[in-house]
Amino acid sequence: MNQNTTHYSCNQCHVGVMQARYVTYFTRLGSELITVQNFPAYICDMCGRREYDEQSIYWLDAMLDPNAGKPTSSTRRTTPLPSRQTGFSHPMQDS
Repeated sequence: MNQNTTHYSCNQCHVGVMQARYVTYFTRLGSELITVQNFPAYICDMCGRREYDEQSIYWLDAMLDPNAGKPTSSTRRTTPLPSRQTGFSHPMQDS
């Protein structure tokens, strides 16, 4: 994590502070359980609520898409997501 870590109030308990942490993320892909270590999340220091970094979820969804890497039949051009400042640096961008 970089030193510009974002902290904000918890929307669930309204007492705690959401702090940037790295956790193990679990999701299902069909009948398979997928785990991702060191996944960026914001965790409430009082109630434990977890919120996952939106950009990281987007990247994970793109990587797990069964059509990833396959050519598309559409000639429509897509634009990249706008850059967003978060409390995390993405491992692929640190190199």
